[in-house]
Amino acid sequence: MKFKLRQLEAFQAVAQTGSVTRAAKSLGISQPATSRLLSDFSNSVAIELFRRESGTLIPTSEARYLLSEVGRVFDSLRHLEELNRDLTDRKAGHLRIACLPGFASSHLPQLLASFLRERPGVNLTLEPDRPERILEWIIGEQYDCGITDGFSGHPAVEHTDIAVKTVCIFPRGHRLAELDRVSPLDLVDEKIIHTRKGSPFFTSLSQSFSDYGVLLNSWVEVRQFSTACIMVAEGQGVSVVSAIDAEQFKSLGMEIRPFEPEIVHWLSILRPASGSRSLLSLDFVETFVESLQPYVVHVPPRVI
Repeated sequence: MKFKLRQLEAFQAVAQTGSVTRAAKSLGISQPATSRLLSDFSNSVAIELFRRESGTLIPTSEARYLLSEVGRVFDSLRHLEELNRDLTDRKAGHLRIACLPGFASSHLPQLLASFLRERPGVNLTLEPDRPERILEWIIGEQYDCGITDGFSGHPAVEHTDIAVKTVCIFPRGHRLAELDRVSPLDLVDEKIIHTRKGSPFFTSLSQSFSDYGVLLNSWVEVRQFSTACIMVAEGQGVSVVSAIDAEQFKSLGMEIRPFEPEIVHWLSILRPASGSRSLLSLDFVETFVESLQPYVVHVPPRVI
């Protein structure tokens, strides 16, 4: 059996009004057109749909059963229309984000809370992990986007690189508080908390010390800037970190100063190169990039 929606509409309208004439008026079509739709539907189901009582068309018991199912069809269609409208307006859907652990605990929660507040129909998956794992997920199209660092390129991945300024952090009351800016020369005798050796940021930081003719006094090696921020706030060592993390953790008890020479921390927003990108994920990326603007350094694009 193949039913047309217009036939179902005519059937439902006649059942609700008890008259072909009134049904035609409610549908905005002629009476002959309504009668034809009803007749075609009756022939398709091969049952008697109505009996006439005192000039009114009354649904048969079989027709009443059909009416309940037809009602569900139209309820489903209305739901699809609402869902389509929400998807078009970016108010529904499932957003899957993979990110560095530091972002999952500092910058993203507040941003996502605001993002979801305007999109009550959106479901979210936020998965923090190391850069290598994030890249695997994006290549496998398991996530809509990934927020990572140290990205060195991959043919299955599209990326947007963002240069974030870095700052020197130290405990409150530290001698460095007397300075307006901090350079490697000021850190000669300080125990340095830094990112893992071999990471692109550590390489840049080490080079800045070499350029000033001093050695970096490596003390604690960490994977995330957030760890360095917490240790410094506890009065242990100094560090050079992303300005994003410094801002998030400054209330714990640490001071912040610009670091010279200017070195940047490169963040990358990854997306699968194949497949279509949802409007929702594009909206999130735009919102995320906008949230980083106070920390962005405008430098030439890096070469991968």
